[in-house]
Amino acid sequence: MSLKILQICIMLSKQKNSAQIGFYSSFEEQLNHSHPLYILANRIDWNVFEEAFKKHYSATQGKPAKPIRLMVSLLILKQLRNLSDESVVGQWAENAYYQYFGGEKLFSVKPPCVPTELVEFRKRIGEAGSELIFKESIRINGKDADDDNLSGDTTVQEKNITYPTDDKLYKR
Repeated sequence: MSLKILQICIMLSKQKNSAQIGFYSSFEEQLNHSHPLYILANRIDWNVFEEAFKKHYSATQGKPAKPIRLMVSLLILKQLRNLSDESVVGQWAENAYYQYFGGEKLFSVKPPCVPTELVEFRKRIGEAGSELIFKESIRINGKDADDDNLSGDTTVQEKNITYPTDDKLYKR
């Protein structure tokens, strides 16, 4: 039994070594440390998701799954940027900050997964998993999450609707 648990732990915690991009600097050192995604990546407790979602993974069945942090980070980015599954996967391959946010140690030009894997991950974690991601975002935002002020767009756009009292109906 302990061998199986060890296999699951190894599969879930595959950490890539911290390889350097250049002779003197690593991928992380190349990034702007005041960028919002860099700051957010270091404020989120990723272990919360690892512990909660590891029960949905098997070390012996099927192809090895994508890292939990990667999949959770893609869902968070999707919501933050208001993107589709296809867009967030495509932009991930072009954005170093997205990749750092997802736990990558090296920049990659390849997409992290196919968009349908996000659908499968959402099904796997269920509503409880989505709620956990939401709760973690509230924890991170702290006082800002309890703000009494809400900014909302109340712009009204006139629609092209014809009313029975409109003159143009009479002229038809």
